[in-house]
Amino acid sequence: MERTERNLSMLTDFYELTMAGGYFENGRAEETGIFDMFYRKNPDNAGFSIFAGLEQLIDYLNNLSFSDEDIDYLREKKIFSEEFLRYLRGFQFSCDVWAMEEGTPMFPGEPIVIVKGPMIQAQLVETMVLLTINHQSLVCTKANRIVRAAAGRAVFEFGSRRAQSYDAALLGARAAYIAGCAGTACVMADRDYGIPALGTMAHSWIQFFDSEYEAFAAYARLYPTSCTLLVDTYNVLSSGVPNAIRVFDEVLKPMGYRPNGIRIDSGDIAYLSKKARKMLDDAGYPDVKIVASNSLDEYIIRDLLIQNAPVDIFGVGENLITAKSCPVFGGVYKLVGVERDGRIIPKIKLSESSEKITTPHFKSLYRFFSQESGKAIADYITLHSETVDVSDGIEIFDPVATWKRRTLENITCKPMLKQIFRKGICIYHSPNIYTIRANCLAGVESLWDEEKRFEFPHVHYVDYSQALWNVKNDLLSAKR
Repeated sequence: MERTERNLSMLTDFYELTMAGGYFENGRAEETGIFDMFYRKNPDNAGFSIFAGLEQLIDYLNNLSFSDEDIDYLREKKIFSEEFLRYLRGFQFSCDVWAMEEGTPMFPGEPIVIVKGPMIQAQLVETMVLLTINHQSLVCTKANRIVRAAAGRAVFEFGSRRAQSYDAALLGARAAYIAGCAGTACVMADRDYGIPALGTMAHSWIQFFDSEYEAFAAYARLYPTSCTLLVDTYNVLSSGVPNAIRVFDEVLKPMGYRPNGIRIDSGDIAYLSKKARKMLDDAGYPDVKIVASNSLDEYIIRDLLIQNAPVDIFGVGENLITAKSCPVFGGVYKLVGVERDGRIIPKIKLSESSEKITTPHFKSLYRFFSQESGKAIADYITLHSETVDVSDGIEIFDPVATWKRRTLENITCKPMLKQIFRKGICIYHSPNIYTIRANCLAGVESLWDEEKRFEFPHVHYVDYSQALWNVKNDLLSAKR
């Protein structure tokens, strides 16, 4: 459905504007800069992350403009010239942008968004590029871990009330669905994105009635086709499950309906679910599903399954929507080159910390897949001008431990960056969320199991072409 887009142009760090003003006043606003977004470490020490948020980044770039009110505010700061303010009032985005497609597994150190264009513009979008991609990639990555821990059982995102804002709740639900969650509790996510929304009842509903049985019966009469009863308000085994079974027998059966499930939201989920399963089976309801919630994460879910807890659906809230165990995705946005007279001049940022040294130049990214297994073997970063031919095999090497070399044969090669904008015009059509979700699950399936371990995963190879390595090494040598 059509949604009214907000103008987020002023959602930026103030230094983006002061630098923009500086480029303008020095007559360098239209010089071409090249910026990479990349990240250095996977959350939770995982083997990979998942790229998400591109659709919202496209919306932002398509609507990038400054209103009269924005200009009046900036004028009041009394540090910007009228010429610069006039430039902003007539601002038109004209950069080229490349990015991964949403739902793509990604790895540290590789470019996931590239912005190339007038320096003043490429600089101005930094905050929103990072904000948009960092948030949804973080939630998507965490949600996929939880989905994989559930081993085929459905996971529903229940985190809206624990999210840091209403935008985080809505876009977090979107990212969680891309990652493989079966649905959400967030109604707006269903309305705006078509993500299946569901809900049962609150403890307050049960407390409001004079008895648990009365509360269950009233709910069953109202919603006989989707009746899932919350059984832990008082006592799961002595009250909740027996009253649920009684309502199934006395209310739903006479109406001609089968119950959907029960939900346990507290206590020892493994013990209670086993006891509840036997009670339901003995009462003739082996098809009734058991839903578990209550501060779950991938490790608790994994332990529940190890204990053979008969849980069919997991509702996961705060640990998913906030990525509580690692709540920051460390994407950064760095200048890697400038273009003058059609020639790329590589730029590098040095640091005492070797992991913070950037990889210079205008680049491309490829992924190699085994023709035999279909699994991803390595990622390969090249200069943008290079072509990659794998028909006769290709040698890759570790960009740090350069003596570690390997020749890959019988492989296919896939470019991982799509051009999204050409001279400020969006040339990419965003897939619907169902396609993005399917692509995400297929992408994760293409990774080796060893890379998907929760503890000490195998490190995916992210290697440089010889030409790119030479550029970086030459710059490092020159700066010594």
